[in-house]
Amino acid sequence: MNLNSVKFSKNHNAEFYKVLRQRVSEHFKTNNKSRHADANMVIKTVFMLCLYFIPFVMILTLDLGVLSTLGLWALMGFGMAGIGLSVMHDANHGAYSRAAFINKSLGFLLNIVGGSDVNWRIQHNVLHHTYTNVTGMDEDIDPGKVMRFSPHAKRHKLHRYQHLYAWFLYGLMTIMWVTIKDYKQVARYRKKGLIETQGITFSKVLTTIILSKIVYLVGILSLPLLLASAPWYVIVLGFLLMHFIAGITLALIFQPAHVVPSSDYPMPDESGNIMADWAVSQLFNTANFAPRARLFSWYVGGLNYQVEHHLFPNICHVHYRHLSAIVQQTAKEFNLPYNSFKTFRRALLEHGKMLKNLGRYDHAPGLH
Repeated sequence: MNLNSVKFSKNHNAEFYKVLRQRVSEHFKTNNKSRHADANMVIKTVFMLCLYFIPFVMILTLDLGVLSTLGLWALMGFGMAGIGLSVMHDANHGAYSRAAFINKSLGFLLNIVGGSDVNWRIQHNVLHHTYTNVTGMDEDIDPGKVMRFSPHAKRHKLHRYQHLYAWFLYGLMTIMWVTIKDYKQVARYRKKGLIETQGITFSKVLTTIILSKIVYLVGILSLPLLLASAPWYVIVLGFLLMHFIAGITLALIFQPAHVVPSSDYPMPDESGNIMADWAVSQLFNTANFAPRARLFSWYVGGLNYQVEHHLFPNICHVHYRHLSAIVQQTAKEFNLPYNSFKTFRRALLEHGKMLKNLGRYDHAPGLH
């Protein structure tokens, strides 16, 4: 399936999103608020950057023991995840600021921590947000043969145990970005004609990826090996620990929002049509969690409100909590689902249950 062959119906519950957008616009107008970042968001941005860079400077400059060094690398892991969840994510959606330059600059932070902002926008903005949980289109549910995230994907014997080994693999996510994933992605996106959706050439993207990763590895790994007081093997272990913490943190926020029993995994017919309005499909394939956990929500960039984020990705996450009541009420009026788990623990349990079902059954129980 190519990008233009899959289309959502405009005749199934299309009024829901029209009404919802009107109500959300009225909310911002009535309260005289911008849809973008506020002062608290700027403070959070500074905090997340400090959580990443200050421990790094300490590793380079202080005479530390093994445990202290590893503890600082662990803090960097949480800082890396925080930058991704709370800063880079909004910026690459164009939601952080009205100014494109600010969004572009903060979005480039992904390159600073070892990834590729261009690849991320294609995978996340173009594919995941447009075709959420559509097998063959949404790469977030296509992790390769080692995992099965969709009932429409082929089931292998190994998948029977994925609910056990998935959590370890999640921790490898960002280290895969740093090493091989971005190169494979950019080659794949070139063949699919997706690079052009970002208004950039393949050669420029590839050059940026190569240079960014060289600078990243020299700065974050080579400098500590040369300057830090800790032995080289502690530095390497700390580097891997940082990435494991960042990887599993990111995965545990995103996966329970989509790979859960409430999702219905829409599939296009032979003509490429999906019999649902795009916004309605988002409701069926997205779930919130821990809506009352304010500090947790602050750290994860409001992404516990995934329903609001998927319906309004161009609105800064600091507004999601206030929008949730509007979205929930509107969904109720149109007799549509509003999936939300009361706690993060419940969301993880449901995700684990879904992994287990997908590993044992061709069509996982609990799906629509």
